[in-house]
Amino acid sequence: MRVDAVFTGGNVLTLDPARPRATALAVLGGRIVAVGDDSDLEGLTADRYVALGGATVVPGFHDAHNHCVFFGMSLAELPLSTPPVQSLADIYEAVARAARTTAPGGWIVGAGYDQNRLAERRHPTAAELDRVAPGHRVWLRHTSGHMAVVNGAVLDAIGIDAVAVPPGGVVERDAGGRPTGLLQESAQSLVRNLVYPYPLTDIVGAIDRATTRYLSEGITSAQEAGIGAGLVAWSPQELAAYAQARATGKLHVRTTLMVAADALHELGGSPDDSGSFGLDLGIATGLGDEWLRIGPVKIFSDGSLLGRTAAMHQPFADEPGNAGYLQHSPEQLRELIVRAHRGGWQIATHAIGDLAVDTVLDCYEEALRQLPRADHRHRIEHCAVADDAAVERIARLGVIPVPQGRFISELGDGMATALGPQRAPWCYRQKSFLDRGIPLPGSSDRPVVQGAPLLGIADAVLQRTATGADFNPQEALTPLQALHAWTMGSAYATFEEHRRGSLVAGKLADFAVLSDDLTTVDPEQIASIQVRATVIGGEVVYEA
Repeated sequence: MRVDAVFTGGNVLTLDPARPRATALAVLGGRIVAVGDDSDLEGLTADRYVALGGATVVPGFHDAHNHCVFFGMSLAELPLSTPPVQSLADIYEAVARAARTTAPGGWIVGAGYDQNRLAERRHPTAAELDRVAPGHRVWLRHTSGHMAVVNGAVLDAIGIDAVAVPPGGVVERDAGGRPTGLLQESAQSLVRNLVYPYPLTDIVGAIDRATTRYLSEGITSAQEAGIGAGLVAWSPQELAAYAQARATGKLHVRTTLMVAADALHELGGSPDDSGSFGLDLGIATGLGDEWLRIGPVKIFSDGSLLGRTAAMHQPFADEPGNAGYLQHSPEQLRELIVRAHRGGWQIATHAIGDLAVDTVLDCYEEALRQLPRADHRHRIEHCAVADDAAVERIARLGVIPVPQGRFISELGDGMATALGPQRAPWCYRQKSFLDRGIPLPGSSDRPVVQGAPLLGIADAVLQRTATGADFNPQEALTPLQALHAWTMGSAYATFEEHRRGSLVAGKLADFAVLSDDLTTVDPEQIASIQVRATVIGGEVVYEA
């Protein structure tokens, strides 16, 4: 038999229970046709022979929830993450430096600051930004994506004292009623409307930058968590940007797109049809191919823990008068989810607080009561605060939680402070889901945190915050469980387990070549493992 390529001499972690380890695999037409020991493949004739030199091979990493365009845009913006930024003074100095090279009246856009990790534990202010960047428009995006700070020039351009604040949004004001510059949740649309929609060429460039980085981290598949409308979108034609990126060789990883619920509408149709809520022509979950496809509809139910806008049953531990809030009333959320379910969509609803998680589960249960659907795979994105009763309901309803292990180290200290000791054990659970037989994907929510999969895997195993404190040791995964989440778990979350997620004959030949075996090294060393190569469809697309 003649094949395109044979990779030999490796330590292949197949994630196939029938044969967990191998040393070689063969590729034909972009798919794996044989897996085994070197001797098992000696009878094959190949156009290319690749010696792995004992390196470890794992299925390509698959990020089940990321913001690719947002990340790509941030790579061209003023970086404000901690580290290296440690204080408001650092932020103001960075903005001042940018102002010196930006034309008068131009935009200075920064990304990644987190007030929880600054020495002052507070947000920048419009007044201070005006002082360091006079004559410019300044827009600083919070790392969570759920808030931003702008300067006075932007507030004036918005007409902040005359404009209506969108439902679910907050314009923070001081004791004298003056806006501080902080815009929370949907209020961010007020500044976005000044620049939205972005040109497709800019979006394609962001996709190119982001997915190039992904290849260096062993990522071969990713799920974009919201396009086309709402706060996570960059253009109503965002699908066209992805299609253009693919056509021009600038989409470097296989991509599933979540469509923002705001982009859906009533289509009309026969009264005999179960539902007509979706995209034009009846487009819904599943359209596309192995490189670019439509996935779930994305819905927001609440905000973030870091911004104290997540919807909680009880107030935050460090803000006794604040329990966050829902983006929609429970009745509105239920109507939206039921309509999307009837329209045939897989649904992915963002829910952080325990009230939001419970409310979304109520809505899913009602949708399934009205129109039962086997294997719906509805999801809760983040599913950040879930008590034991919520975990049981998730298992019973067949819902998939999509938590982010990397949050544990980068954001864990701030989340623990927000929740207090009683609720902290409910935060970003992982092992509890697996113990109840619930599928667990791996994801980053990049650019909220660093998105390299090996970092997320390490955090899921170590359960330790940036200050060295234990987070939730009882939720720790084994390295193999974490690897499974970032491969098979993510594939399952988007109905793709039949063609990716493990290294078996018939599946896509997508894999990463690592410097060490993450399942056998000291867990403290997992984050230091290097990606030596990334292979998609049997072609080496990245080499260190």
